[in-house]
Amino acid sequence: MRAPAAAAGRERGAAKALRMKAPKKASKATKAAKRARPKRRAKLAAANEAAATEAARRARHLKALSGASGAERELEELVFGDSVHVEEDDLLRRLAGPRRVAAAEGKDLQEESSDSEVENEAKRGLLPKKPAWVDEDDEAEENVDMTHKYRKDFMKSDAETTLTKKKLKKRLEEQFQQAMGGVPAWADLENRKKSKTASSDSDSDEDDDLLRRTGNFIRSSESLPRGILKMSTCLPANQERFANGKLVTVQFHPSAQVVMTAGHDRSVSLFQVDGIRNPKIQSIYLESFPIYKARFSVDGEQVIATGTHHSMFFVYDMIAGTIIPIPKVRGVEEKFLRNFELSPDGSFMLLIGTSGYLHLLSMKTKELISTMKVNGRCTASAFTPDSSKIYSYSKEGEVFIWDVRSRKCLHKFEDEGSLEGKCIAVSKNNQYVACGSSSGVVNLYTTDGCLKEKHPKPVKAIMNLVTSATCVTFNPTTEILAVASRDTDEAVKLVHLPSYTVFSNFPVFRRKQIYLAQSMDFSPRSGYFSVANNKGKALLFRLKHYSSF
Repeated sequence: MRAPAAAAGRERGAAKALRMKAPKKASKATKAAKRARPKRRAKLAAANEAAATEAARRARHLKALSGASGAERELEELVFGDSVHVEEDDLLRRLAGPRRVAAAEGKDLQEESSDSEVENEAKRGLLPKKPAWVDEDDEAEENVDMTHKYRKDFMKSDAETTLTKKKLKKRLEEQFQQAMGGVPAWADLENRKKSKTASSDSDSDEDDDLLRRTGNFIRSSESLPRGILKMSTCLPANQERFANGKLVTVQFHPSAQVVMTAGHDRSVSLFQVDGIRNPKIQSIYLESFPIYKARFSVDGEQVIATGTHHSMFFVYDMIAGTIIPIPKVRGVEEKFLRNFELSPDGSFMLLIGTSGYLHLLSMKTKELISTMKVNGRCTASAFTPDSSKIYSYSKEGEVFIWDVRSRKCLHKFEDEGSLEGKCIAVSKNNQYVACGSSSGVVNLYTTDGCLKEKHPKPVKAIMNLVTSATCVTFNPTTEILAVASRDTDEAVKLVHLPSYTVFSNFPVFRRKQIYLAQSMDFSPRSGYFSVANNKGKALLFRLKHYSSF
């Protein structure tokens, strides 16, 4: 009984001891918590201070945003957010831009093409960037020495020793256009761009058409080629009636397929041109009147003829069949009336007198309108195609340009290297002026240069004649210039324009055919070319490049 009582006593003692120790442990934890409280307060104070700093920063930022532009505010809000709690979806929607927002509203982005995207980007106001810096040397114009042997031909005057690169480029372009007769199609960039857009639509149709038919798809060029002139020799135009003596004039009718010949045998003859027989139509005889020159009127109804030693001239009316003598013109004090020219519009007749006098007559009444005078003696004259101006070539080598309406001299220039002026001609398109001199040189000028400069530079000096150049004429298409001399046999050359080269197959080598050329003319559409010679023949040549008379 003592043993259980002792064990129970010990248990009660252990429990009491435990109760005595527990308060001591609790007091230790309380002390540790009290020691940690200041640290927590410090951390909380630091957090509060950081939050206050952040709030102040946001306040300053919002204040700055209020003064910024709309685009800047939107960018700032996207980067930093407009509030502390920005939802992630809202931020992604903003960063996606207006396209995603539109898609969220129900617009279909797949239907937009790449072209519309480029247009939308252009509409956003994207401005091109300026260069970071500009080199002043790039802007400076560099001068080119024009006295170099390869650039001398491009000088318009001796004072033009230097040119800027831009001016030289422009000068080369002008020279090329003059040589080509205009701007070639392959060099016209604007027309090429337009033709590309038009041709792209019709390419498929052309391919289909090409496969539907057969034949020769290679055709000759419309422009006259240089080098060899395709031509054939026909029977003389006056085969049925040769002149008895020198034939001084040959001319094609302006509208009918007829050619006229006149010579010192006092006759004017008309022939129909067919290239085979060339039958005679009619001949008239002017008694005691050796013909110096004869010409068709512009309407083709009359023939005007002057004599070698007469102060009068004749008018043959082909419609009425009458010959009308025109006695001495009142106001024209000339012993002989020989050389003359008719205006292309049919209004005027220009008589070339002695001592430099030029008498302008009305073609309708054959009465004097006005008289002009050049320095020295006038040897040849020519009207411009529009009949507004007259080019008069003096024996001293000067060319005077007259205004027909006011009869005043507009300009005067010197023919380069001319010792004595002989003949002059203006092209049908008013692009060239050809001046032939006693040295045999034919200078070819542009009309622009003749009107502006006192010493124009010829675009080409034709030196294929060794005796005086007595006749020059252009064909109607301004692709051929015929030059001739009546002082030596076979002295006829055909010059290709705008390459300024001589056709090598005319006249025929080592075959005397032309003899002394007195007059030359081309048919209205350049199909035929005729040369009148001192043997009384009007030689006829068929130019095969041209399809019609």
